[in-house]
Amino acid sequence: MDITAEMVKELRERTGIGMMECKRSLEEAGGDQEKAIEILRKKGYARAADKADRAAHEGRIGSYIHTNGKIGVLVEVNCETDFVAKNEEFVELVKLIAMHIAAAAPKYVAPADVPAEILDKEREIIREQFKDSKKPAEIVEKIVEGKLTKFYEEFCLLEQTFIKDDKMKVRDLITQFISKFKENTKVSRFVRYQITK
Repeated sequence: MDITAEMVKELRERTGIGMMECKRSLEEAGGDQEKAIEILRKKGYARAADKADRAAHEGRIGSYIHTNGKIGVLVEVNCETDFVAKNEEFVELVKLIAMHIAAAAPKYVAPADVPAEILDKEREIIREQFKDSKKPAEIVEKIVEGKLTKFYEEFCLLEQTFIKDDKMKVRDLITQFISKFKENTKVSRFVRYQITK
């Protein structure tokens, strides 16, 4: 059975688990949503979405300086308890995120962080590109939304493809951590410095 993007999206919305894990479990379950959820539970994935509302007041500030000394990153990653913040796997997660930021140069943490005026400008530019195309307005709007998704994938940390695994996004990496440690975990902010000529 072909697993459609819509099926994966539905399972992701129901579970809060990363797209690739949802796709794999749907393939294993032959497209059956309930079976896929059961498979995810057996693999130990928690409902990451359930954890998202819990306060994350602990965490770490991570840093990464690229070997040439011309790119540096500071990132704040929060979790719920000091116990998890001191865990080696959490420290490694923070380091991986800092390295990713150095390499991929995101501008925002998540789509919700993109200022409205930036999105309005992007929409205006995309619509302008299609003004002479004679496409119906509703088709143009679908194209606009599709291109905005690409914009998020380029400029929003959580939507970027993870530099060490092109089958997952940064948000999937964090979701895996949440599933394992059963704590809300989130990137609060980051800053990336780069020496330019």
